[in-house]
Amino acid sequence: MAISQETFDYLNQLKINNNREWFHANKKQYDSVKASFEENIQNLIHSIGTFENMTGVKVKDCNYRIARDVRFSPNKDPYKTWLSASFSEGGRKSGRMDYYLHIQDGESFLGGGMYSPTPEQLALFRQEIDYNAEHLKGIIYNPTFVKTFGTPVGESVKTSPKGYDKNHPEIELLRMKQMFFWKKFTNEEVISSDFERIVTQSCLVLKPYLDYLNAIFFDHEEPVIQL
Repeated sequence: MAISQETFDYLNQLKINNNREWFHANKKQYDSVKASFEENIQNLIHSIGTFENMTGVKVKDCNYRIARDVRFSPNKDPYKTWLSASFSEGGRKSGRMDYYLHIQDGESFLGGGMYSPTPEQLALFRQEIDYNAEHLKGIIYNPTFVKTFGTPVGESVKTSPKGYDKNHPEIELLRMKQMFFWKKFTNEEVISSDFERIVTQSCLVLKPYLDYLNAIFFDHEEPVIQL
C-alpha cells in the first residue's frame, strides 16, 4: 500500500483543525493514513535491512507518535502535522545515528547525521577531523553523495572551537556544531509506487556518513570510508 494523496489531505485538515475533538471525530481516516504509513515502514525495515542490521526491529520501534509532547512547549497544539519514522540498528531509541523519514505536504525529506551531539560526541568528531579529515571529506564530497544530499546543514561556532587554531586547514569543518544532511521529496515522489526504492537508495548513499559517526561515537573504531 503506497502513501496516497489521502495522507496529505488528512495532514492538512489536521493542521487546520488541530484539536482532540476533530481528531477523534475523524479517527477512521487517521487509522487509514496510519496503516498506509506503517506498511511503508515495514517495507523499509526489510529493504534497509539488506545493508543494516535491523534484526528484531519492528514498526513500533521506528514510528513516532502523532501526539505532541506539549509540556514544555509554548505551542499547545496536541498533534503533529506530519508523519515520521527513524531506521537504525536497535530502533529509534537506540541512540545510534539513524535514517529519519519525514512525510509532510510539500516538506517531505530523508535526513540523517549529527543533529544534537553531546559535548563528548562533538569533541570526538572534531578530534577525528583534526587527526584525519580525509576520512570525512571522502564521504561528504563524494560526487554521488553531493548529488543526492548536497552540502551539510547545521550551526557553526563563529570563530574557532576551543583548542583549535583559527588557521587550521580544516577550520570550516571544525567550526561545525552540527552536521546533518537531507534530501527533499516532492509530493509526487512520495505517492509514487517507486517511493520505497528511492528512499532505500538514498539511505544507501547516506550510510557511509552514518557509519562514520557511529564508529566514532559508539563503536570506538577508526571510521572506514565506503564509496
